[in-house]
Amino acid sequence: MPDTTLIPFLLVIAAALLVPARREGARTRTAAMTLGFAALLAVYLWWRLTQTVLVAEGLSPATVFVWVVFLAELWLWYETLHLMTILLGQTDRRAEADAHEARLRALPPEDLPDVDVLIATYNEPLDVLEKTIAGALALDWPAERLHIHVLDDGRRDWLARYCAERGVNHMTRPDNAHAKAGNINAAIPRTRAPFLLVLDADFVPQRPFLMRAIGFFDDPRIGIVQAPHFFFNDTPLQANAEMRDALPDEQRFFFDAIQPGRDGWDCAFCCGSNGILRRSAMEEIGGGLPTDSITEDMLLTLALMRKGYVTRYLGERLAVGLAPESIDAYFVQRERWARGAIQMLYTPHGPLGPGLTLRQRLMFLPSHWLSQSLCQPLAMATPAIFLFTGWSPLLNAGLGDILFYQIPAIAAAMAFLGFLAPRDFAPIASTVESVLQSFRLAPSTLLTLVRPHGHAFRVTPKGSDAAMGGEDRFTISVALFLLLATGTGLFLNADLDLRLVDDIQLLPMVAFWAVFNMVVLLIVIMMAVPRPRLRTEERFPLRALCRAEGPGIRATGETRNVSLTGALIDCHPSPDGPCPERGDWVALTIAGVGTIAARIERVMDHGGTPSLGVSFCLPGGPVRDRLIQTLFASGLDTHGALPARGTGTLFLLLHRALRRVEPPPVFRRLQAEDPPLWLTEKVATAETPSLDGSEGLRWAV
Repeated sequence: MPDTTLIPFLLVIAAALLVPARREGARTRTAAMTLGFAALLAVYLWWRLTQTVLVAEGLSPATVFVWVVFLAELWLWYETLHLMTILLGQTDRRAEADAHEARLRALPPEDLPDVDVLIATYNEPLDVLEKTIAGALALDWPAERLHIHVLDDGRRDWLARYCAERGVNHMTRPDNAHAKAGNINAAIPRTRAPFLLVLDADFVPQRPFLMRAIGFFDDPRIGIVQAPHFFFNDTPLQANAEMRDALPDEQRFFFDAIQPGRDGWDCAFCCGSNGILRRSAMEEIGGGLPTDSITEDMLLTLALMRKGYVTRYLGERLAVGLAPESIDAYFVQRERWARGAIQMLYTPHGPLGPGLTLRQRLMFLPSHWLSQSLCQPLAMATPAIFLFTGWSPLLNAGLGDILFYQIPAIAAAMAFLGFLAPRDFAPIASTVESVLQSFRLAPSTLLTLVRPHGHAFRVTPKGSDAAMGGEDRFTISVALFLLLATGTGLFLNADLDLRLVDDIQLLPMVAFWAVFNMVVLLIVIMMAVPRPRLRTEERFPLRALCRAEGPGIRATGETRNVSLTGALIDCHPSPDGPCPERGDWVALTIAGVGTIAARIERVMDHGGTPSLGVSFCLPGGPVRDRLIQTLFASGLDTHGALPARGTGTLFLLLHRALRRVEPPPVFRRLQAEDPPLWLTEKVATAETPSLDGSEGLRWAV
């Protein structure tokens, strides 16, 4: 008889290649894929239980290991099925937002509702806060209907003065009880608008945010409208791997696939920032956010859910924020999220409290944080345990059995997730990020299970307060130990005289698992080592006409990229004057922004066209605010290419992990000095160039 071992695997691969990606309305195709995967998984789990687990006899470390691995695997399969269920409900609300925006823009300004913008801050520096405040001031909403409040739990005098200069309200309270939730709760009774836009201190709203989102409140069931989190800077993982355009930030899958799926089940939740709250709904739950957990956003969603309200999710880029800028800040943020999610289990306002359906409870259980912290390290350690002890995770299973039962089930899960979220599912990147988090989060997760409260609330450091920090030594130590243990186990069992494993049939499959784990651990070590930051401010690709003027200098050009501290410009010298040289001070006028005191730091040649690298001397004021609004609130994106998917990501990550790290190029800036008096006077008296082509300037397409 012919060998049929590979038939299930080949059928799965054929289905993955031949079945088109899921699209809206293709219910028959989705149902067929769902039933096919469910049948394959059921067959595999029945084989796994009856042939590799129940055959374990007696009580010994080996049998305990068999059961521990099996229960961990069951838990991970539950998480996978839970994720698939969520993805089956994905929605796209953009067409609804189009209709709402058209209707709102047709209304007279006086008919639009008032909106309170609440910007919660504790210790964020001005270089973070100024962007959010400037973005809020640029919101496309009638000024008389827009009320901006900076909620300052740091009670800083300089921030009060800054808010007064910008015409926004500065609020404080006498204490810092309940951290961010308490800060917002103290502000709610002191405001009056029927809707509240809540922003973290580092999230800049885009101009059309309110026009796109407020219309959803026409449905009286809607208590919150939530927009996703996007970032204008690299996450620590992208920066440390030097894969800005190839590695998706680790929150993309959640905001681009999971939240739309939860929205389809009416179980999307508030994410702390970029959400609009209905005041009347808040009043029904006591007039404020719950404070039983440090993840007050999820508790707020549950509290409103018990009153019959729904959180609606609009998956558009309506605000951009600052991702954690160091690996230490990254773990501060993730640890707070994990602790807060687990704290919800211990409050009657959480998913185990009264007033929720079974579906709602399952959707809000923090099982993901627990499985990641407990099961992921076990999955990384299992090959090493087998190679040193001979304890088999699958009793009586040979290579043929694994190829016939286990590999098709795993391949089918990957294929089905790719079918449900073809643009967003990146299994390799997700695995690496999950392993990276698991080592650091496991101790705090277990501690919170035992002692849910009494932990210090740590704000994620941002901006100039976020030092790059050093490498994450704990993660490196754990990953290096597992890497060396796994490699040593492989080396020992490759020698017939030294071999520690008697189960020769299982050895090839465990060896493949071990090599994969070693690659992942190597990449994790790379990601735990910071790379130097070359710039303090992010540069945005911006093509705008500009003009540089100075004594004997007059040149026009076009910006290539711009930040708050400088720009790269393609220069077109005027016949009346030479091109600026390094060290020259010029009055740089950028279309739609204004005139800025700029210094030429570099002069380069690009195909015969001189390019100027300029630095700005740009203190606070209207021109700086307009530049912030142009860069951060107008839909510009610092990230270009779509993320890589599949095995290509693994090879690229491995290449980055193994290659020699070259030191960044050294560029010596000119010695700092103040702009000359003529330039200061010219900038102070310059008018803002309009966008209609006056003064010879316009936006370049």
